[in-house]
Amino acid sequence: MTTVMRFGALGAALITPRALVYPCIDEPAATIYAIAARDRSRAEGFARWHRIPKVLDSYADVATHPKVDAVYNALHITAHREWTLAAIKEQKHVLCEKSFASNAEEAKEMAAAADKAGVVVMDAFHYRYHPIFIRAKEIYDSGELGEITRIAGVFHIPVTDPDSIRMKYELGGGVTMDIGCYPISWVRHITGLEPEAISAQAEEGPPKVDVMLKTEQHFANGVVATTSGDMREGVKFEAWLEVVGTNGTMRVNNPLVPQNGNSIEVTGSSRDRVETFDRRATYGYQLDAFLAAVHQGEALFTDAWDGYRQMAVIDRAYEAAGLPVRGLAH
Repeated sequence: MTTVMRFGALGAALITPRALVYPCIDEPAATIYAIAARDRSRAEGFARWHRIPKVLDSYADVATHPKVDAVYNALHITAHREWTLAAIKEQKHVLCEKSFASNAEEAKEMAAAADKAGVVVMDAFHYRYHPIFIRAKEIYDSGELGEITRIAGVFHIPVTDPDSIRMKYELGGGVTMDIGCYPISWVRHITGLEPEAISAQAEEGPPKVDVMLKTEQHFANGVVATTSGDMREGVKFEAWLEVVGTNGTMRVNNPLVPQNGNSIEVTGSSRDRVETFDRRATYGYQLDAFLAAVHQGEALFTDAWDGYRQMAVIDRAYEAAGLPVRGLAH
């Protein structure tokens, strides 16, 4: 008999339907049992629309509810640590939206707590579980491209709402926390390495909030990687990863949401080609991986310790750009 994973959702965030509601509809082994939001009427409306049976009064009620097996934490980034730790304390598994924490120090605490409690805590970098990125990693590791020399990752999308959470430092805002974190993660995961040195430049919008941040990262094997996150008004949408080697170039088009169209282009090699992949949503693959980690003990590409390593790179990028690390400046 299949065990059904019952999720409790923290917050009625815009990402929740795509990241959890719709994947659960397609997955008989998972369901959303309960939700709580800062505004109960908002939670009630969300629950009615998405047929979630239970509306609770507080986040604490979700974390402690005996019928909740796992908590989905889609709150603002500065609330990730508090409520992920609260769920871990209650022996709940956690799917935590990115960025995982405000900074590496918080992320390390969360990862250590998950280990101690013996629960699964996942950093919700959904792209990593889709076949397009798994294939890109295979090509990278195969040697087909020769000696890798350069990597570039870009995610640009305009944010025009001045009241967006991305524009508020006190809530963990900044392009690198929500948009630029993706190309940073793409580079980390395609190489399987952490950078030895990072330089960065940023454009500040609201005080302490980066609206554009670019990095240059140097790795021990000689690879130089650049990343760019940009949410300035008027910027054009871009989402791609390019790897340049001595025997060829690989361009991964739309590793972010390949369900909206995708391809891997390999040029300059002995087998120039274009590969395309299925249009199943990344979030469905992410839910598969989460359930496999809980029920079968399968390893996650983006577990809590990877979340810690990811935040360490983000902290270093902010420091290199002369901006404060999230959650540490007052």
